[in-house]
Amino acid sequence: MRALVTGANRGIGAALMTEGAARGHAMVGTSRAGADGLMRLDVTDTCLQTACASATGPLDAVICNAGVYLDKNRDLMSLNAATLNATFQANVTGVFLTVQAQLANLSEGGRIAIIASQMGSSARAGGNAFAYRASKAAALNLGRSLAVALAPKGIAVGIYHPGWVRTEMGGDNADIDVATSARGLWDRIEALTLDDSGAFLSYDGTALAF
Repeated sequence: MRALVTGANRGIGAALMTEGAARGHAMVGTSRAGADGLMRLDVTDTCLQTACASATGPLDAVICNAGVYLDKNRDLMSLNAATLNATFQANVTGVFLTVQAQLANLSEGGRIAIIASQMGSSARAGGNAFAYRASKAAALNLGRSLAVALAPKGIAVGIYHPGWVRTEMGGDNADIDVATSARGLWDRIEALTLDDSGAFLSYDGTALAF
C-alpha cells in the first residue's frame, strides 16, 4: 500500500509513518515546513495542495491527520473569531482540500482515513473546547458525506478517533502512547472496505456515536 499522511512531522502523524513503514507500506508524509524528508504542505493552502498532489503520484490511501487544538484551556469568553476560523480552516477545510486534491491519485479500492475525535460526537458534548469540538463534529459530517459521494468510485472513507494520546495536544496524562494509537489506526485502515465506509470507529475498533 502507498499512503499519504498529512501532519506527519510529530505526534500521531509521525507514529503513523513509522507504523506504516514497519508494515511494509510505502509512506509519503507532509508537514508545513517540509523538512526531514517530508513534503511541504499547509493543508489550508489550495496552491500547495495542488503542487503536493502533482508530486505525490498514485496512492492507495490518504490519511488526513493534520489538525490543531487552538482553544485548549480557553473558556467561553476568551474564545474569539480568529481562533474559531483558524480551527475550522485546519480541521475541516484542510481535510476537504486534501481529499479534493488527492482524489485523482486514488483509484478504485482506495481508502481515505480522517483522524477525527470523539470530542466531536454530539453524544459527548462538553462545556469546553468549543472550536475544537465543533470542528471535529464538522469533520465527522464531512466524512459521512464523502463516504456517500465516493462510494460509486469504489473509494472507502473511514472516520477515526485516535484515542486520548500522549502528545503535545493530548497532554502527559493521556491514556495511551502514539505507538498504540498508530497500531490501532492502521488495523482499521487496512481493514477498511466499502462495507464499512462512513463508520466512526475508535482506534481499537469500538463503534462510536456521531
